[in-house]
Formats: sequence, structure tokens, C-alpha cells
Amino acid sequence: MAKRVGVDKWLFGVVLLLTLFGLVMVFSASAVVAKSQYGSPYYFVVKEFGFAVAGLVALAVLMQVDYRRYNSPRVVFPAMAVTTLLLVSVFAMHALNNTHRWVKFGVFTFQPSELAKPMSVLFLAYFLQTRIHKMDDWKGTVMRAALPPLVFVGLILKEPDLGTALVCAGVTVAMLYLAGLQMKWIGLAAAAASPVMFYMLWMVKWRRDRLIAFTNPEADPLGKGFHIMQSLIAVGTGGVRGLGLMEGRQKLYYLPEAWTDFIFANISEELGLLGALALVALFVTFGYRGLRAAYLSTDPFARFLAFGLTTAILIQAFFNMSVALALVPTKGITLPFVSFGGTSLFFTLAGMGVLLNITREID
Repeated sequence: MAKRVGVDKWLFGVVLLLTLFGLVMVFSASAVVAKSQYGSPYYFVVKEFGFAVAGLVALAVLMQVDYRRYNSPRVVFPAMAVTTLLLVSVFAMHALNNTHRWVKFGVFTFQPSELAKPMSVLFLAYFLQTRIHKMDDWKGTVMRAALPPLVFVGLILKEPDLGTALVCAGVTVAMLYLAGLQMKWIGLAAAAASPVMFYMLWMVKWRRDRLIAFTNPEADPLGKGFHIMQSLIAVGTGGVRGLGLMEGRQKLYYLPEAWTDFIFANISEELGLLGALALVALFVTFGYRGLRAAYLSTDPFARFLAFGLTTAILIQAFFNMSVALALVPTKGITLPFVSFGGTSLFFTLAGMGVLLNITREID
């Protein structure tokens, strides 16, 4: 198939729009709190802008690098080893809010779990490309494919970060299914994982409180149900057209983390149903163009890589929006491209550079 002259302009445009929209909404959601706590309304957005610039530079560079360069054990296995080392090293760092999620290099902080997502995709794409017809081999193929991502999931759960772990697990299952894994094996794996999920959700007190609050937030609106109630108030207050950019009220010390985990609720309040649907439409367009690239790729490695990179973002976006709408229990997970989170934004944009390079090879 003839090589394309350029990348998928629709995909590139959507990624750029989501990133710019995210910067605007991070400023809108955080300006008042940033002014009060740090003396400048630009505190959060300036930090996010720096990571956005770095991420876009990474995107521009990786967009020019032939994706086939990553299809090598000399790339895949050292990358997996470094990621594992970084995930382990977080436990040597001081805890922040009773969690070990960050590695600090002087003034620079880094969240290795964000690297684990694209590295899981890279490993699975490399491993599964030649084993499409061997997915009935449970020990030789399925277990060997799933083990490294499961190690990542276990380390991320230990931090603890259930949301990111679920994204990694979801991408792993999706890629194995794309490779031809039968649903019965996925069902057995889900059954085997259920005791772990039961322990993580019910035996850990603060998660159990979140789960109980999710089922009946009105029972304790100022305590355990506070996050859910404030998010729903923000969404409902926005109505169809919203209160206007910068005019949201719930971000004024009512809606917790309005610029990160609950930014979709703030978007719904300020831009209304129309703004929220426009954002959803951008993610749908992104998903269509990314999955289209996977479908049209004749190279199995490219197909798995494009599918995994696209699916990871779609799963994470679904979780974040669902939390804001009280469709799933509250968990700390960012909205890709949009929420405040430098490490997440940088690696998401870098991954898009790889995806865009793949689109050069399709019609």
C-alpha cells in the first residue's frame, strides 16, 4: 500500500483541540483557588502549559519517527525494565496523601503509572503480533502476554491507584480480545480477579465508604457523599447552555479537585449540556479516527499499537466522565488531554505522536 504524504489531519486536529480546550478549562476551574492558595490565578495553568508544550514537542518528534523502530526486543524489554524500576522506586519516596505515586528528581516530579499505560500497549503489540493464531495456548501465549501488564497493575494497586490499574487491566483485556482470546477465558480471568477486586473495594475502608456513598449519596451529603453530590449539582446547574466560561460556582470550594478528577462536572456547569456533548463528540471523533487507523493497518504490530493507544484514552475518558455523572463510584482518574496533570498530558501527547506516525501508512 502506498505511503501517505501526511498524517491523519482529523486526528491531529482533534488532539490539538482537546489539548487547547483542556488548558482553557484548567484555568477556568482553578483560577480562584490558585489565587487564594498560591497568590497567582495562573499557578496551575502555567504548569499545565509547560507540560503541554513539552508534550506537543514530543508529539511532533515522534510523529516523524517510523513506528517500526519500536518493534524490537532492544526497545521493548529495556523500556519495560525501566518502567518496572520506576514503579518500584515510588515506594522509596515519601508518601503524599498516604499514597506512593510520584518519583522526585529535584524539583521535578514524575508519575510512573502514566508511563505504564503506553508501555503495556507497546509490549502487548510486540508480543501478540506473531501469536494471533496461538491464542488457545493458555500458558505459552496468554499468560506470557498478560504477566508483564499484570505486574504493572499489581504495583499500581500497591501505590494505591485503583483507577489507573483498571485502565491498564482494561487495555490488556481489550488487546488480548483483539488478538483472538475467547470470551470464556476472559470470563475465567474476571472470576479469578474478583476476590482481588472484592478486597480492594470492600476491605479497604475508604474505598468501602466511597462504594456505600455511591449507592446512596443523599444519606451523607456533607460527608461520604459530598463528592458525588457536588458533582451532580454542578452538572445539573449547567442546564443546556451553562452558566458561562469562568462563571461556575461549584469550583469555589464546593466541588473538590475541579481542575483534575471532576473537571467534566465543571465543564458541564459552565458550558452546559451542549458543551459537554461537544467534548464527548471530540472523544468520539478521536476514537473513530484512532480505531480506523488500527482497522486499516496491514501491519499487525501497527494494528495492535494503534488499537491499544486509542483504547487506553477512551477507557480513561469513560471512567472520568462516568465518575462525574455518578455512573461509577468515585476514583481518582484524569480526563485525557483536559484535566490538570503534567505527567498524564505529556505521555498522552507523546503516544499520539506514535499513533499519528502509524496513520501515515494508511489511505
